[in-house]
Amino acid sequence: MLSEERQNMIVSLVNENKSMTVQMLMKALDASESTIRRDLGELSSQGRLEKVYGGAMAKNVVFSGRDVLVNERKALNSVEKTAIARYAASLIGDDDFVYLDAGTTTEAMIPFITAKGAVFVTNGCTHARRLSECGFLTYVLGGEMKASTDAIVGEDAVISLFRYHFTKGFWGTNGISRTSGFSTPDLREALVKQMSMNRTQEKYVLGDASKFSNISCVTFADFSDATVITSALPGEMSSYRACGNVVEVGSDGVHVVKE
Repeated sequence: MLSEERQNMIVSLVNENKSMTVQMLMKALDASESTIRRDLGELSSQGRLEKVYGGAMAKNVVFSGRDVLVNERKALNSVEKTAIARYAASLIGDDDFVYLDAGTTTEAMIPFITAKGAVFVTNGCTHARRLSECGFLTYVLGGEMKASTDAIVGEDAVISLFRYHFTKGFWGTNGISRTSGFSTPDLREALVKQMSMNRTQEKYVLGDASKFSNISCVTFADFSDATVITSALPGEMSSYRACGNVVEVGSDGVHVVKE
């Protein structure tokens, strides 16, 4: 394979997946480690990708190292969040024991939940109040209160999850990536997400299309660990449509059937 052709393929793979490790590129292109590292150096100097420790990231990836305050996040992509939330809420049945993660998209589910027999556990303080006001039997995790995300986090929250076995769970995320999985800026929050996922049968991660351009500090689950419910994906992310665990919903909250 010619050097130019190989480098074009590297850029294509990195752009498609948002990030790639050296080992992944070696396997995909059947090339040596020294060749891949040399190519990454040249492509980085040309400004076609970002060379990072152990691999490369696409130029348009947003790396998020901090949480945005809850009130600020509620105003972001509100139409898409509402559509995602409406569809996600329709998946809950009367017999479900549900984990509802803190977050603005998961909170948006609450007005659309019609399964009055469902029981909820949440680490979202506002979630717990709103669920209770709607008449749902609701339990709240114990632990440290994190004001910026309105979430209960920390060791006590993780320990309290060991007693539960959920039929369905819904989580928010700061980043979605095939290679980096689902990620969030805070280790304490990531541990709660990870443990609650481990205690759940059917797992759903909610995130509008903008989350597919983000990678945050801490991965709490692999991309294949959950079904992703998202808004309509733009052309540069269309390859995700081939993934069996990605569900796109329209502005009316109805699943977009893939052709």
